[in-house]
Amino acid sequence: IFGILIGVILSKLTVSIMRNANFEVDGFYTIFITAIAILSYALSEWVGGNGYLSVYIAGIIIGNSKIPHKRSLVHFFDGVSWIMQIMLFFVLGLLAFPSELPSVIGSSILISIFMIIIARPIATFSVLSWFKIPFKQQLFVSWVGLRGAASIVFAIYAITSGIPLENDIFHIIFFIALLSVAIQGTLIPKVARKLDLVDDTKTVLKTFTDYQEDRSTTLIEYNVDSNSSWKEKTIMEADIPEEILIVMIKRDSEIIVPKGSTLINQGDILVLSGNNIEYLLEKNVGS
Repeated sequence: IFGILIGVILSKLTVSIMRNANFEVDGFYTIFITAIAILSYALSEWVGGNGYLSVYIAGIIIGNSKIPHKRSLVHFFDGVSWIMQIMLFFVLGLLAFPSELPSVIGSSILISIFMIIIARPIATFSVLSWFKIPFKQQLFVSWVGLRGAASIVFAIYAITSGIPLENDIFHIIFFIALLSVAIQGTLIPKVARKLDLVDDTKTVLKTFTDYQEDRSTTLIEYNVDSNSSWKEKTIMEADIPEEILIVMIKRDSEIIVPKGSTLINQGDILVLSGNNIEYLLEKNVGS
């Protein structure tokens, strides 16, 4: 419970600070998020909570929030995650003894078959069925549950804790990870096409963490309501951030080309252009 609470509190505080702070150097945003991750883990462990859970919760909330410099942050931490995974598999190779692998081949294959055909599908369908996700998508999710980084970490914990059969457990995990990558990983494209879940018009990486193709400048429509601080003010009088440009104003059926002396009325629809418009509007306009 402490891990969840600390993760939620720190993430909300972090989002608020990032939306209101203006660091002189863009790199400070990356340093700030890294410091929050370390603080989240350390604080949770200090009070007896789960540090990993705290960081995980904080990451989910921050990652799904509208914050400045999100694109650069995503690419930085995506690179960090790949480095960590490479290091994990490197450690896995160092700790494994090829001479001891033949003794666990049989049990490893049986466990792999059970996990791929029985355990993973049962877990997937029992959870995703509540969200009314199509059967084909559930079936695909059940297939792509590759064994890897998390399993390796838990296996390393087993070795360092000194439990019985520690070496056998580690080598079983090693073999299962290899089978998972070789079988499930190799067949993912074929399974996706067989289930007709491939959209050739979309970029797969962009679905997850790749924002490289996103345009930094966007156009949105903003409705001037009764709560807006811009209403009944000219464009020059309104406290409009420098990052936002009013492209045009829609007033009833009329299109107005904005000038500095143009009055913004309640009910107007402003077509805005700029970077990170959503959080700037929330910060400056009160909408």
